[in-house]
Amino acid sequence: MPSPVPAALPWGAVWGQDAAVESLAAAARGDSEGMTHAWLLTGPPGSGRSTLAYAFAAALIANDEHDEGTMRQVLAGTHPDLAALRTERVIITIDEARKLVERAAYSPSLGRHRVIVVEDADRMTERTSNVLLKSLEEPPERTVWVLCAPSEADLLPTIRSRVRSVRLREPEVADVARLVADRTGASPEIAEQAARHAQRHIGMAQRLASDEGARARRDETLRAVLAVRNVGDVVTVAARIVEVATDDAKALTAERDATERAEFLRTIGVTEGQAVPPSVRSQLSALDDDQKRRATRSLRDGIDRVLTDLQSMFRDIVMLQYGRDSDLVNVELEPELRAAASAWTPQRTLDVLDQLQMTRRNLEQNAAPALALESMLVTAATGRIS
Repeated sequence: MPSPVPAALPWGAVWGQDAAVESLAAAARGDSEGMTHAWLLTGPPGSGRSTLAYAFAAALIANDEHDEGTMRQVLAGTHPDLAALRTERVIITIDEARKLVERAAYSPSLGRHRVIVVEDADRMTERTSNVLLKSLEEPPERTVWVLCAPSEADLLPTIRSRVRSVRLREPEVADVARLVADRTGASPEIAEQAARHAQRHIGMAQRLASDEGARARRDETLRAVLAVRNVGDVVTVAARIVEVATDDAKALTAERDATERAEFLRTIGVTEGQAVPPSVRSQLSALDDDQKRRATRSLRDGIDRVLTDLQSMFRDIVMLQYGRDSDLVNVELEPELRAAASAWTPQRTLDVLDQLQMTRRNLEQNAAPALALESMLVTAATGRIS
């Protein structure tokens, strides 16, 4: 009989992943032969990969299951035996990877293990991934790597062959809706709509449930794309999507940027309105640069969310074209979706979905967002592949 899944520290914040928790908890306790030096946690966005990674790190670093002080320190990200990479850039850089490898070389200072967590490991380029290979091949004793990515296919085969994978399950819409309602106080109807529109992404569902403006922007964008008829519409709607994504990104980062800047100035003893001493201007400039990089990533992530929403809409149209209407994501748009399903051929809809994937790849290669979106919208408006 497997031991019961722990409900308290460090696993309490992990939701809906009992099988993964049971496996990792057993490995951390040494109850099984499943412990290894490198792990890959995979699952769709919003499934809780990072939350599970830090819970596992806490279990590995703590001296035993009663060492709650250490667990809380790890979960807060302040334990010296935890090294974590949460990149604010579009990609993880080679320099960031090299710093992690250097940290991995040291023995644990206080805990049972030193743990290296890499969030969004799929953001590593091939050259960056190669920096990690030697450490993954010949890890120092008591060092454990924990990588997080949407799927194994998002990493190089050379990385995949050196890690043990744990796949997180995708929760049901009803499960996410109940969680969102509990956490946000949203009505059951809003929570269900948010869970469905977010396609079970827990973080995004919480935002949609608690932000009426975000719900309105999503609805506006989908309706605008459905209404595109000509090249003039294409240019207007592409520009509007970028504008909406930019406003969304600013809303997400502005408060954090202001808090960071105020905290920095408070740390160096500068009050509001006071001139910044020349000796620390370079540090303030570095903070500004970091925030600009984060804004760039936030904008790209915002546009990616729009593409995900559009994929759900055109997927709904394909479902209707093939006579399936029981599992629509965008139920609120059903009349418009049925009209499009009748007016288009299935091949045209599939071409739009292909163009959405191409748009995502082009954006990953730093294409101008408006131009990349225009190319996709031409196909939506005319059926032609540009």
